[in-house]
This record gives sequence, C-alpha cells and structure tokens, in this order.
Amino acid sequence: MIQAIREGSIWTLTLDRPEKANSLTAEMLRALCHSVDAATQAQARVLILTGTGRVFSAGADLDEARTGLATSALWEDLSGRIASADCLTIAALNGTMAGGAFGMALACDLRLCVPEAKFFYPVMKLGFLPQPSDPGRLSALIGPARTKMILMAGAKIEASEARDWGLVDRIVAPNDLMKTAFALAAGAASARLSHVVAINRMVP
Repeated sequence: MIQAIREGSIWTLTLDRPEKANSLTAEMLRALCHSVDAATQAQARVLILTGTGRVFSAGADLDEARTGLATSALWEDLSGRIASADCLTIAALNGTMAGGAFGMALACDLRLCVPEAKFFYPVMKLGFLPQPSDPGRLSALIGPARTKMILMAGAKIEASEARDWGLVDRIVAPNDLMKTAFALAAGAASARLSHVVAINRMVP
C-alpha cells in the first residue's frame, strides 16, 4: 500500500490504496515512517510524496479511526520525520487531501496539486484535535484566521484558493504533476549532500 521507488538521489513514496481513497492505516503510517528513515539514511537529496488515483488521501481509515488511529502518535511521528529530513521534500498532491493527511504535506518544503484537488480538515465536526504540529505549520503558511477557517469553521478549500492562500505553491495538470516535481527536484538531486543540508538548515 506504500510504494517506495529510488531513482538516483530522488526517492518517491506513493500512497497506493486508491480503492479506499488512499485512506491511511497504522500499517501504512509505519511504512511511511520506515521509508522516510530509509531515504535519509541513504542520503537522499529529494523526497517526493504522492498518491495513486484521484485522491491524495482521505485521511485516517475510518475503521481504524474508530479504534484509536485518529489520535495515534504515528501521525506526528511521520510529519516530524519529514520536517527534519535533510533533503528537499515535495508533496505532489494528485487529488483531494483531507484530515490527518495534512500533516505529511504540511511538513514538506513544497506542495504541488492538480486543479481538481480540494482541502479540508474536519476535526471540529469529528470531535478530534488536529495533529499537534499541524496548526502551527498551517498558520505559518496561510495565517491564523485562514487556519481557523479550515480547522474550526470546517471550510473546504478549492485548489485555486489554496494556491492564493499559500497552502500550495503551484497547480499543475495531472499529466504534468510528477514531471513538474522532478523538474523542481533536479537542482538538489545533482548537488552535494552537504550543500543541500546547509541551505535547508538556513531556511526557518
């Protein structure tokens, strides 16, 4: 359900559960944590996250959410690993992103999405708190009022509005999504690891 592909110094992690809208299970979250660790240990220069099908991820698998996954520390473990990775991280969002799936994308350096993507985080409706680091990362990108619009008012944001707000950096046609991600990866992929690490650490 998680595909990890290494192409030189670029690693691509793909959520591959399209029949369930790439909803995430505990097993998938552990696999993602393991894959991020493997990429950093292999001195990856670039890490790309994407999904198969028309949805990046609907968040937590509903059955597992009811039995505790919604409040699991695995979500924060994953986003923490991505945020601390000494490489360029890119979320290539192939479709809608919801709920807990926000964490891994917010932890990335860059976010691309397709025109059809929508963004919502229904924690108020569901009675859960967001992942601990998500409100801060979200607010740093789009400001506190818009963060509360998503987390407290339950707003569903279209791709164009997400780009205008700064939640995503570019909107890309589906057929060009991975091509664009790899084009953005090219500079870091061909650089010395020490140079990638140094610039990464200079940017707060």
